[in-house]
Amino acid sequence: MGFRDETKPEADFFEKVFEKYAVGKVQSLLEPGCGSGRLVVEMASRGYSVTGFDLNEVSLRWLQQRLNRRKLSADVRVGDMTNFSLGKTYDAAFNTYNTFRHLTDETAAQSHLKHVADHLRSGGLFILGLHLFPPGCDPMGSERWKVKNGKTEVTYTLKVVSTEPRKRLEHLRIIMTIKTASGKRQLRAEFPLRTYNATQFKKTLQSEPRFELCEVFDFWYDISEPQKLNNEIVDTVVVLRKK
Repeated sequence: MGFRDETKPEADFFEKVFEKYAVGKVQSLLEPGCGSGRLVVEMASRGYSVTGFDLNEVSLRWLQQRLNRRKLSADVRVGDMTNFSLGKTYDAAFNTYNTFRHLTDETAAQSHLKHVADHLRSGGLFILGLHLFPPGCDPMGSERWKVKNGKTEVTYTLKVVSTEPRKRLEHLRIIMTIKTASGKRQLRAEFPLRTYNATQFKKTLQSEPRFELCEVFDFWYDISEPQKLNNEIVDTVVVLRKK
């Protein structure tokens, strides 16, 4: 629910990117770290052959239930973003909204890029989205928003509770306040995310020489307005193509 409003704009953007930057037709898709699979479901509904994997088996069960309810099919499996072997290659892969930042050191980040490249055909694309941290930005940010679905209302509060600059980590707290017809409850979780500025991100991307950077966008997903990967951009989406 929290990112539901972003799903259609993201998927529309994906299709425009496929058309503009991929070599050949895009039909098979891969999402490492798919979570509860809002994009797996959306892309499957558009006729793509989609594989999604994650370490959270509860999220994957929920994803499979959603697919079943909509009479859709996708290859859903347990898997680690830093070390996977699926026995096939794909036309495109995507990993958006900071999933990449859950990899909290350089070894893990580079391993992820390597394994994605291993699973893409030549001319295939990897769409990677994350928040960057320009010099001088407030490291202790917070965000709050509310969504409704029928009689269910959820208020999301995201807050950075601490940072470790030398380790390039921020510790994020998410609180979900859920109101339903039967009552109210609150869920809370905390986890670390790795931080990148533009220079650090470029260096990590360059660790996988099979990728070339096609273009950079922001979270407005406007294919007609490419951005620059510099110290001014925050909401960042890069389009990588396998050589």
